[in-house]
Amino acid sequence: MLRRLQDFLLPSEACQNDYNRLAYEVLFEDLDHNGDGVVDITELRDGLKHWNSLFSEDTEKEIFMDADSNADSGLDFEEFVQYLQDHEKKMKLAFKSLDKNDDGVIDASEIVAAVRSLGIHISLSQAKDILKSMDFDGSMTVDWDEWRDFFFFHPAKNITDIVRFWKHSTIIDIGESISIPDEFTEQEKMSGEWWKRLVAAGIASAITRTCTAPLERLKVTMQVQSLKVNKMGLVHMFKQMVKEGGFFSLWRGNGVNILKIAPETAIKIGAYEQYKKLLSFDGDHLGVLQRFTAGCMAGATSQTCVYPMEVIKTRLNLSKTGEYSGLVDCVRKLLKREGIQAFSKGYVPNLLSIIPYAGLDLTIFELLKNHWLEHYAGNSVNPGIAIVLGCSTVSHTCGQLASFPLILVRTRMQAVMLEKETVRMMQLIQEIYTKEGKKGFFRGFTPNVLKLLPAVGIGSVAHELVKRLFGLI
Repeated sequence: MLRRLQDFLLPSEACQNDYNRLAYEVLFEDLDHNGDGVVDITELRDGLKHWNSLFSEDTEKEIFMDADSNADSGLDFEEFVQYLQDHEKKMKLAFKSLDKNDDGVIDASEIVAAVRSLGIHISLSQAKDILKSMDFDGSMTVDWDEWRDFFFFHPAKNITDIVRFWKHSTIIDIGESISIPDEFTEQEKMSGEWWKRLVAAGIASAITRTCTAPLERLKVTMQVQSLKVNKMGLVHMFKQMVKEGGFFSLWRGNGVNILKIAPETAIKIGAYEQYKKLLSFDGDHLGVLQRFTAGCMAGATSQTCVYPMEVIKTRLNLSKTGEYSGLVDCVRKLLKREGIQAFSKGYVPNLLSIIPYAGLDLTIFELLKNHWLEHYAGNSVNPGIAIVLGCSTVSHTCGQLASFPLILVRTRMQAVMLEKETVRMMQLIQEIYTKEGKKGFFRGFTPNVLKLLPAVGIGSVAHELVKRLFGLI
């Protein structure tokens, strides 16, 4: 609770080391506008907005989830008291965990150390900005009273929630799922909310991939086709594809692209959690380098497991009308003509592309995040969804740019038929450079960038709608 609320509502004799029952009564009466002895979610929302404008829109829902023990959609006085007492104990533990030198106050250096232990690096000036939002007496330190007043009615229990503002967005899906997986808090894991978020993200990804499938097929076609074909304009190439197979041929191969979302995501998340445990010294916190390593290893694991589906998608993208009747027919003909080795073509460059993509994606995101915190954060460390999406879009684009040459080499190797001589990766790279120059490694990059903006917009809207269906908002 804010200190001004304490001074205004609570008589001085009631302000002791811990809020006593009289203090709770004053707070409860202030929330209970209609005086019926029960605080409903609307009254709680209005009270929180009056006390502190920094509370998020879902704060009252989180409080109700923890406090409404009998699930009657209302808090009576006993439930109210029990929640505040339990929450204060958690806040005390969080405060002590941050106060490393046990001097009774948290300073900027302790904020830096705490955030670094969670894999985020901030400067001392950024830590001071965080302190300012909690420091009521201007001492540039936060004592227990200030800490308690700031988080009194806030669901946040520790510094981890600050980092969660900057949780890397999973809304953006551009078809190349080789970025570092999202993180889930212990509360999300215990409540089962994590799987709802995964399913919601998966459905949003399916919608996004379907809407951008024509640009995906155009990208693959430009990567593989000859230099002469690539000189055609994008519109002309679209017309050629429609002329060859009809309007719906633009979505050829999209079914496989959607089908691989579930196993790819599940394997990547599971592997990421296991690799984090292996790389963590204390079994809990990871630094940026460890998180990057775990993410790359998880990406490599998931890509290895679903890679045959990548080959099938490419072949369907490039197929002519009538060449394959569907997914099963494509698999059967590949096995018959080229053998099991057909499903591993291009595997090495695909695996190598994970490192530049994930590395640059993470680095650019961290740089943009730190720049925002340094220059625009003010008294709030919450950037809002628009800033996070913007940073994620730029970082994804940079990651794509860095990994695109290897993605192109992978796609060309996937497209090589058995009757042609087996092409090795280094041989193909030399051939592309000799015949097409440096620009040859970026053929198809234009439609790849063009699909990024609609992917962000469609993905954001779809994700919000699906979250509402799952009760996550």
